Amino acid sequence: MTQSPLPEALERLATLLGRFPSVGSRSAMRLAFHVLERPVIEAQQLAQALEQLHEQVGFCSLCGHLSDGELCEICVDPRRDERLLCVVEGIADVLAIEASGEFHGRYHVLGGVLSPLRGIGPSSLRLDELVERTRLEPIVEVIVATQISIEGEATASYIQRLLAANTEITVSRIASGVPQGSELEYLDGATLGRALRARQPL
Repeated sequence: MTQSPLPEALERLATLLGRFPSVGSRSAMRLAFHVLERPVIEAQQLAQALEQLHEQVGFCSLCGHLSDGELCEICVDPRRDERLLCVVEGIADVLAIEASGEFHGRYHVLGGVLSPLRGIGPSSLRLDELVERTRLEPIVEVIVATQISIEGEATASYIQRLLAANTEITVSRIASGVPQGSELEYLDGATLGRALRARQPL
Protein backbone atom coordinates (compact mmCIF):
# COMPACT_ATOMS: atom_id res chain seq x y z
CA MET A 1 0.00 0.00 0.00
CA THR A 2 1.41 3.38 -1.08
CA GLN A 3 1.82 5.84 1.76
CA SER A 4 0.21 9.25 1.19
CA PRO A 5 2.68 12.13 0.81
CA LEU A 6 0.24 14.40 2.67
CA PRO A 7 -0.08 14.87 6.44
CA GLU A 8 -2.68 12.64 8.07
CA ALA A 9 -4.64 15.61 9.46
CA LEU A 10 -5.04 17.09 5.97
CA GLU A 11 -6.11 13.75 4.53
CA ARG A 12 -8.65 13.32 7.32
CA LEU A 13 -10.15 16.77 6.71
CA ALA A 14 -10.39 16.11 2.96
CA THR A 15 -12.10 12.78 3.63
CA LEU A 16 -14.68 14.44 5.87
CA LEU A 17 -15.31 17.26 3.38
CA GLY A 18 -15.72 14.68 0.63
CA ARG A 19 -18.79 13.31 2.39
CA PHE A 20 -20.76 16.45 1.56
CA PRO A 21 -23.13 16.35 -1.45
CA SER A 22 -21.56 17.25 -4.82
CA VAL A 23 -18.06 17.42 -3.31
CA GLY A 24 -15.68 15.02 -5.04
CA SER A 25 -12.26 13.99 -3.78
CA ARG A 26 -10.43 16.70 -5.72
CA SER A 27 -12.80 19.45 -4.60
CA ALA A 28 -12.52 18.18 -1.03
CA MET A 29 -8.74 18.36 -1.16
CA ARG A 30 -8.85 21.90 -2.59
CA LEU A 31 -11.13 22.94 0.26
CA ALA A 32 -8.81 21.32 2.78
CA PHE A 33 -5.84 23.20 1.32
CA HIS A 34 -7.86 26.42 1.46
CA VAL A 35 -8.60 25.90 5.17
CA LEU A 36 -4.92 25.19 5.80
CA GLU A 37 -3.84 28.37 4.02
CA ARG A 38 -6.22 30.61 5.96
CA PRO A 39 -5.27 32.15 9.34
CA VAL A 40 -5.62 29.83 12.34
CA ILE A 41 -8.36 32.04 13.81
CA GLU A 42 -10.58 31.36 10.77
CA ALA A 43 -10.13 27.60 11.15
CA GLN A 44 -11.06 27.91 14.82
CA GLN A 45 -14.14 29.96 13.94
CA LEU A 46 -15.16 27.31 11.40
CA ALA A 47 -14.74 24.52 13.95
CA GLN A 48 -16.75 26.49 16.51
CA ALA A 49 -19.54 27.18 14.00
CA LEU A 50 -19.79 23.48 13.12
CA GLU A 51 -19.98 22.53 16.79
CA GLN A 52 -22.63 25.16 17.54
CA LEU A 53 -24.66 24.07 14.51
CA HIS A 54 -25.74 20.86 16.22
CA GLU A 55 -25.93 22.41 19.66
CA GLN A 56 -28.07 25.42 18.78
CA VAL A 57 -30.01 24.59 15.60
CA GLY A 58 -32.94 22.19 15.64
CA PHE A 59 -36.35 21.87 14.04
CA CYS A 60 -39.53 23.83 14.67
CA SER A 61 -41.95 21.71 16.69
CA LEU A 62 -44.86 23.02 14.63
CA CYS A 63 -43.78 23.16 10.98
CA GLY A 64 -40.50 21.23 10.89
CA HIS A 65 -38.41 24.12 9.54
CA LEU A 66 -35.02 24.99 11.02
CA SER A 67 -35.13 26.84 14.31
CA ASP A 68 -32.95 27.86 17.22
CA GLY A 69 -35.93 27.60 19.57
CA GLU A 70 -39.12 25.60 19.93
CA LEU A 71 -40.79 27.54 17.10
CA CYS A 72 -39.16 29.02 13.99
CA GLU A 73 -39.21 32.69 12.99
CA ILE A 74 -41.90 32.06 10.37
CA CYS A 75 -44.32 30.37 12.77
CA VAL A 76 -44.05 33.14 15.37
CA ASP A 77 -44.30 35.99 12.85
CA PRO A 78 -47.72 37.66 13.39
CA ARG A 79 -47.58 39.15 9.89
CA ARG A 80 -47.92 35.70 8.34
CA ASP A 81 -51.32 34.65 7.00
CA GLU A 82 -52.25 31.71 9.22
CA ARG A 83 -55.04 30.74 6.82
CA LEU A 84 -52.54 29.63 4.16
CA LEU A 85 -50.36 26.56 4.65
CA CYS A 86 -47.74 25.54 2.09
CA VAL A 87 -46.69 21.88 2.27
CA VAL A 88 -43.13 21.20 1.09
CA GLU A 89 -40.73 18.28 1.06
CA GLY A 90 -37.76 19.82 2.85
CA ILE A 91 -35.99 22.84 4.27
CA ALA A 92 -34.47 23.86 0.93
CA ASP A 93 -37.98 24.23 -0.52
CA VAL A 94 -38.98 26.65 2.24
CA LEU A 95 -35.93 28.79 1.47
CA ALA A 96 -36.65 28.69 -2.28
CA ILE A 97 -40.28 29.79 -1.87
CA GLU A 98 -39.29 32.49 0.61
CA ALA A 99 -36.81 33.83 -1.95
CA SER A 100 -39.66 34.22 -4.47
CA GLY A 101 -41.35 36.75 -2.16
CA GLU A 102 -44.78 35.54 -3.35
CA PHE A 103 -45.94 33.53 -0.36
CA HIS A 104 -46.85 35.06 2.99
CA GLY A 105 -48.49 32.17 4.78
CA ARG A 106 -46.93 29.41 6.86
CA TYR A 107 -45.26 26.11 6.02
CA HIS A 108 -45.39 22.43 6.81
CA VAL A 109 -42.25 20.40 6.06
CA LEU A 110 -43.02 16.76 5.28
CA GLY A 111 -39.45 15.49 5.39
CA GLY A 112 -39.65 13.85 1.96
CA VAL A 113 -42.18 12.35 -0.45
CA LEU A 114 -43.93 9.00 -0.70
CA SER A 115 -41.66 6.49 -2.42
CA PRO A 116 -42.54 2.80 -1.92
CA LEU A 117 -39.43 1.70 -3.83
CA ARG A 118 -37.27 3.47 -1.24
CA GLY A 119 -39.39 2.29 1.65
CA ILE A 120 -40.87 5.73 2.35
CA GLY A 121 -44.53 5.38 3.30
CA PRO A 122 -47.02 7.72 4.99
CA SER A 123 -45.69 6.91 8.46
CA SER A 124 -42.23 8.13 7.41
CA LEU A 125 -43.51 11.63 6.68
CA ARG A 126 -45.05 14.34 8.87
CA LEU A 127 -48.56 13.66 7.56
CA ASP A 128 -50.28 13.04 10.90
CA GLU A 129 -48.95 16.39 12.08
CA LEU A 130 -50.37 18.00 8.94
CA VAL A 131 -53.85 16.62 9.61
CA GLU A 132 -53.63 17.78 13.22
CA ARG A 133 -52.72 21.30 12.13
CA THR A 134 -55.73 21.51 9.82
CA ARG A 135 -57.90 20.61 12.80
CA LEU A 136 -56.40 23.07 15.25
CA GLU A 137 -55.42 26.05 13.09
CA PRO A 138 -57.71 28.39 11.07
CA ILE A 139 -56.38 27.07 7.76
CA VAL A 140 -58.56 27.60 4.69
CA GLU A 141 -56.10 26.53 1.97
CA VAL A 142 -53.35 23.94 1.85
CA ILE A 143 -50.93 24.50 -1.05
CA VAL A 144 -49.04 21.32 -1.93
CA ALA A 145 -45.61 22.30 -3.27
CA THR A 146 -43.94 18.91 -3.66
CA GLN A 147 -41.82 18.06 -6.71
CA ILE A 148 -43.46 17.86 -10.12
CA SER A 149 -42.49 14.19 -10.36
CA ILE A 150 -44.14 10.79 -9.96
CA GLU A 151 -43.37 10.72 -6.24
CA GLY A 152 -44.35 14.36 -5.78
CA GLU A 153 -47.65 13.90 -7.58
CA ALA A 154 -48.40 10.73 -5.61
CA THR A 155 -47.75 12.61 -2.37
CA ALA A 156 -49.98 15.50 -3.47
CA SER A 157 -52.81 13.08 -4.32
CA TYR A 158 -52.41 11.33 -0.98
CA ILE A 159 -52.63 14.65 0.88
CA GLN A 160 -55.73 15.60 -1.10
CA ARG A 161 -57.43 12.35 -0.07
CA LEU A 162 -56.20 12.73 3.49
CA LEU A 163 -57.80 16.16 3.83
CA ALA A 164 -60.91 15.47 1.74
CA ALA A 165 -63.09 15.02 4.83
CA ASN A 166 -62.49 18.63 5.84
CA THR A 167 -64.77 20.46 3.40
CA GLU A 168 -63.75 23.86 4.78
CA ILE A 169 -60.22 23.51 3.41
CA THR A 170 -59.20 23.91 -0.24
CA VAL A 171 -56.25 21.77 -1.30
CA SER A 172 -54.34 23.28 -4.23
CA ARG A 173 -51.21 22.34 -6.17
CA ILE A 174 -48.44 24.52 -7.60
CA ALA A 175 -48.59 24.23 -11.37
CA SER A 176 -47.61 26.62 -14.16
CA GLY A 177 -43.95 27.47 -14.44
CA VAL A 178 -42.53 24.37 -12.75
CA PRO A 179 -41.13 21.92 -15.35
CA GLN A 180 -41.62 18.17 -15.01
CA GLY A 181 -39.00 16.62 -12.75
CA SER A 182 -37.88 19.95 -11.31
CA GLU A 183 -36.74 20.46 -7.72
CA LEU A 184 -37.88 23.71 -6.11
CA GLU A 185 -34.52 24.63 -4.62
CA TYR A 186 -33.03 25.01 -8.13
CA LEU A 187 -35.77 27.24 -9.58
CA ASP A 188 -35.51 31.01 -9.73
CA GLY A 189 -37.82 33.25 -7.72
CA ALA A 190 -39.82 34.46 -10.73
CA THR A 191 -40.64 30.90 -11.83
CA LEU A 192 -41.68 29.92 -8.33
CA GLY A 193 -43.75 33.07 -8.02
CA ARG A 194 -45.71 32.23 -11.18
CA ALA A 195 -46.24 28.68 -9.95
CA LEU A 196 -47.67 29.89 -6.65
CA ARG A 197 -49.97 32.42 -8.31
CA ALA A 198 -51.22 29.78 -10.78
CA ARG A 199 -51.91 27.08 -8.19
CA GLN A 200 -54.90 24.88 -8.94
CA PRO A 201 -57.38 22.97 -6.77
CA LEU A 202 -56.70 19.24 -6.46
